[in-house]
Amino acid sequence: MKSILFVIRHPVAILMIAAALVSGGVLVVSRMKPDVYPLNTPQARVYLTSIDASAKQARGYIAERLKAYFQEPAEESEEEEQTIVVTSPEAKDVVITQKYVCQIHSRRHIEVRALEEGYLEEIKVKEGQAVKEGDILFTVIPYLYQAKLDAKRAEARLAEIEYDNTKNLFEKKVVSKAELALQQAKLDRAKAEALEADRELYFTKVRALYDGIIDRLQLQQGSLVEQGDILTSLSDNQVMWVYFNVPEARYLEYMKGRNQHKQDERIELVLADGSKFDQVGEIGAIEANFNNETGNIAFRADFPNPNSLLRHGQTGDILIKRTLANAVVIPQRATFEILDKRYVYVVGEDHVAHQRLIKVQHELEDVYVVDGELGPKDRIILEGVRQVQEGQKVETEYRPPAVALSKLKFHAE
Repeated sequence: MKSILFVIRHPVAILMIAAALVSGGVLVVSRMKPDVYPLNTPQARVYLTSIDASAKQARGYIAERLKAYFQEPAEESEEEEQTIVVTSPEAKDVVITQKYVCQIHSRRHIEVRALEEGYLEEIKVKEGQAVKEGDILFTVIPYLYQAKLDAKRAEARLAEIEYDNTKNLFEKKVVSKAELALQQAKLDRAKAEALEADRELYFTKVRALYDGIIDRLQLQQGSLVEQGDILTSLSDNQVMWVYFNVPEARYLEYMKGRNQHKQDERIELVLADGSKFDQVGEIGAIEANFNNETGNIAFRADFPNPNSLLRHGQTGDILIKRTLANAVVIPQRATFEILDKRYVYVVGEDHVAHQRLIKVQHELEDVYVVDGELGPKDRIILEGVRQVQEGQKVETEYRPPAVALSKLKFHAE
């Protein structure tokens, strides 16, 4: 049974083996020596001659079968390659997606610094903790500042007493108006110094300026703090500012269609793990200047961050999606490239193919959006682009654009 299956599955191999056996048998028999084998008789020679003729006939038959076996698929493939399929461009609404690498920043991200010098007495927060506006974060030992405030307040009270005495004497016309003004100035200076000492004492307690999240603590309790030392940083992550760079050509395109496509525009954020952020953003700002080295300009998209998933310093990709109404699309596989320019073959009513230069506005998956060079009445070659030459007359088979665009998973030739 296995032998029969082998013969069915490998006919060419069986023919080649048979040819080799027949030829070898004839060659051996024809070269037998008379002194070894008593075959040198007229009857034997006639018999060998008939065997040789049969072998030649068998070899010829096998050679013809082998030739037919190897030539028939080639002839069939040539017939298949002769089929030229054409289709037409289609006008329809398409969603254009532009992708940009981005950096994610907090709406407000500041460095929390010490406003007064001294020893860090108390740290009231932990790294990563959420705080409210006005919460005390750090405390610097306040003893010296408290003593200074007490002294300044005492000087202010003394100046106030002197002013009151001078005012009574002025009313009795004992001292001049200038003397009263001098005491008034001394009182004002004393009050200002007391207020300054009060602010210095107040600033020994470092408070949160807004709701946010505490970053890494740079100093530990007991550290000597100089004025201006960084203690930590505070991030307001309620709204995230996402920055990305846009080439000049895309910038001009965006600005021209900004008002027209604003309602259809959708801005999405793809995170580092490939997932999409669940909030939709909007363009918040465009920088004033282009970068002369890169030719780009920075855009900013604003995203709400209600669950605090996004943090300052993350990266991702921005997707700007907008709908183009009645855009003319063609399959990518219907195009070919010559010297960085895109062409298609257009078949006229005379069945003659001619090259036509196209301008690609946008590149989508498997299709191009072209800029007005083609219309729904044109016939472009979809399959067999490499078989056609300029000015060649071709026989074609038409495929509706809806069918052609529904089965596209091939790149352009």
